[in-house]
Amino acid sequence: QVQLVESGGGLVQAGGSLRLSCAASGSIFRISAMGWYRQAPGKQRELIATITSDDITSYADSVKGRFTISRDNAKNTMYLQMNSLKPGDTAVYYCRLLPGVYNGYHDYWGQGTQVTVSS
Repeated sequence: QVQLVESGGGLVQAGGSLRLSCAASGSIFRISAMGWYRQAPGKQRELIATITSDDITSYADSVKGRFTISRDNAKNTMYLQMNSLKPGDTAVYYCRLLPGVYNGYHDYWGQGTQVTVSS
């Protein structure tokens, strides 16, 4: 069983920065691909960034160049550095341990952390 706990959300002005953290329990974190998602009110949850166990990253166009995903396997923690925030980035942000052969294709999500960007 894996538990994911996000932290670091809050209220920030447009143009500001926040760093989200996702702390994972269990030993499979370091061999797992991870992702950050967000869900704005009235919208579907969207994938914004992923990172593989080999630190290969990918980003949605909406955040490319502004957000950076990273991980620290020694701390079992993934991060999302968010710069140049816009009101449109307001959402609940979730981390996910992506299903794969390494975890029997189980799907693990955190509880979410609210990010609000004021104009």
